[in-house]
Amino acid sequence: MEGHAGKLIFGKLGGKDILAMDGRFHYYEGYTMKEVTFPIRVMYELGITTLFVSNASGGMNPEFKIGDLMIIDDHINLFPEHPLHGKNFPTGPRFPDMHEAYDHKLIAMADEIAKEKGIEVKHGVYVGVQGPTFETPHEYRFYHIIGGDAVGMSTVPEVIVARHCGIRVFGISVITDLGGFDVPEKVSHEEVQKAANAAQPRMCDIFREMIKRS
Repeated sequence: MEGHAGKLIFGKLGGKDILAMDGRFHYYEGYTMKEVTFPIRVMYELGITTLFVSNASGGMNPEFKIGDLMIIDDHINLFPEHPLHGKNFPTGPRFPDMHEAYDHKLIAMADEIAKEKGIEVKHGVYVGVQGPTFETPHEYRFYHIIGGDAVGMSTVPEVIVARHCGIRVFGISVITDLGGFDVPEKVSHEEVQKAANAAQPRMCDIFREMIKRS
């Protein structure tokens, strides 16, 4: 996968045992939603109770700039296939409640840690789309009009399955490009990777301390 190593890593972070995915499966690569979210099912069976997710995303909020960290307060699912479509897994109810897809207590903890460490964070709603094209200027504007602050091609399916399994979720989007403004900006995969790599230390600092305090 371009930009993703595709490894499952066991290790320690913040003094706690963790399981990490170095890369992920994307719907745009041709995988089914069952395949995209299979790692979450594995994590559940291994006893994972809290999931930290991150992504590179395009910002539509005019207050955002490239390199910002956006704590995800909620999401809008625009994928054409739902990860819970089909026979219901016994890990959760047929119609799971999604009013708190992203755990409020974890969000509050992240805000406190960011303030302590002097790390600027934004808050917003993440819009999940299938890709693999980056958005047109009017698509950016549309996603902002319907309530989105950032848009990307991942995360939402995994979060839905995690919540179906009763796993708490916390997420951060790294704003790697901007769109929907008066002057359209071109974007490339290389530029997205560069912006994501630059923001990673700040994001990991927050994650590490959250895991330590959890």
